[in-house]
Amino acid sequence: MLANGDTIEGLLQDYPSLRREDILACLDYAASLAEEEVAPLETTGEA
Repeated sequence: MLANGDTIEGLLQDYPSLRREDILACLDYAASLAEEEVAPLETTGEA
């Protein structure tokens, strides 16, 4: 939702059970996933 332009404040209003810390934890998790090393798939030459 944040990637689509929603704000943290808007999410907190729309989802009152969320806390700011919840959203920040999700962003921290997403950032850690983006830092993981990704190895390319090996190709066999077949299409």
